[in-house]
Amino acid sequence: MLENKTGVLSTKAEKGYLSGMMVFEFFVPGMPALAASTGADFLLYDMEHTGISIETLKLQMAACRGLDIAPLVRVPSVEANTIGQILDIGAHGVMVPMVDTADQAKDIVKRAYYPPEGQRGTAFSIAHDDYKPGIPAEKMAQANQRSIIIAMIETETGLANVEAIAAVEGIDVLWLGHFDLTSSMGIPGQTDHPDYLAAVSRIIAAATQYRKSAGYMAVDKKWAEEYWGYGFRMLAYGLDHLLLRASLADGIKFISNMAVND
Repeated sequence: MLENKTGVLSTKAEKGYLSGMMVFEFFVPGMPALAASTGADFLLYDMEHTGISIETLKLQMAACRGLDIAPLVRVPSVEANTIGQILDIGAHGVMVPMVDTADQAKDIVKRAYYPPEGQRGTAFSIAHDDYKPGIPAEKMAQANQRSIIIAMIETETGLANVEAIAAVEGIDVLWLGHFDLTSSMGIPGQTDHPDYLAAVSRIIAAATQYRKSAGYMAVDKKWAEEYWGYGFRMLAYGLDHLLLRASLADGIKFISNMAVND
């Protein structure tokens, strides 16, 4: 469980859950401080769908430094050799999409952890260790203990192998990708379909069996409540631009109603 890690997220996980937000659009200097001011535990920056560069991400990681919030990054794919780079620029963890097999999960762990747990390339006195001097072996151990590794279960193959993926040492979170999973199952977007609900239960059961956390992105309060009920305890509450749109739409509607009733 995440309580066995060190760093910002492990301390926050002691309360029994983690909550935060996914960032797709607003890679601005104030975003980390703004999110931290709400009490969010993490920001999850997306590389898979946004086209954001590592250079832009590095600025966001720097903006998180010293704040009580953990920066996480979804890398573009399971094949991408960016996991080590993302951790080197200061991310506290990575999310990897489309994890289908235990072998893929083991390869992710190998890329994310320093020896002896993995084969991550070594570089010190850079962003990930706050540019400080120190003993390499101690820095490697500290980095391994801090890094959070999230495997996305979002295909039929991944679902079929979810127990084996959950059993891999070094995988911390099983994250349900509902749109891709339902598409893979031939029921795109049908999150009330019995087969999908059975898949949700299977993912929760695998996470529970192997003492891993279960994660999900809730687009609104209704979904947050529903998936909390299923047993998900790492919840991203929406996407940055959708939260802004929803709030603005609500305000614009309110002004429009005032005008109509004037």
